[in-house]
Amino acid sequence: MLDMTSMEKLRADCNPDAVEQCLFGIERQEPGALEEFYYRTSASVYGFALSVLKNTQDAEDIMHDFYVLVWSAAGKYRSDGKPMAWVLTVTRNLCLQKLREYRKKSDIPQEDWESYISGNGNMSAEDKMILSECLIRLSDEERQIVMLHTVSGFKHREIARLLELPLSTVLSKYNRALKKLRKIYGGEQ
Repeated sequence: MLDMTSMEKLRADCNPDAVEQCLFGIERQEPGALEEFYYRTSASVYGFALSVLKNTQDAEDIMHDFYVLVWSAAGKYRSDGKPMAWVLTVTRNLCLQKLREYRKKSDIPQEDWESYISGNGNMSAEDKMILSECLIRLSDEERQIVMLHTVSGFKHREIARLLELPLSTVLSKYNRALKKLRKIYGGEQ
């Protein structure tokens, strides 16, 4: 069993090799593998689900569904050296399935975003401030791109594959989002 200090360290360590070893450990049903996998990936899974669904309860449902799916289907994971891309692709597919089921999009209360952001120890104060502003001022797609790049550390090419968008679209939306934020922070509205 992991103590709180160990969990905080794991949450900050999304090392691809470690995440991949957790997946292989889950497949072999090693004790503690799922728990370690959860602490290494939960912030990214929840943050990404929240950015897509814009509803805390739905994002929590997706997290639950995701970890149940991983437990039962870890053997289907095929190593490509980028386990977080696989994690977020599965998360995205679950989110899209949820959206199709409910055929809804709801606004997320500001306090839910603030709670998520303030609880994320992986980000600097500047990142938290920018992310808060992103969630309010950016379109859904821009918000997802910025979250994936800022929170999860994905490269633009990886985001393009994950969101099934051309790289040029991801780059232009990311740059447009940054321009919006610069304009806001520059005092222009």
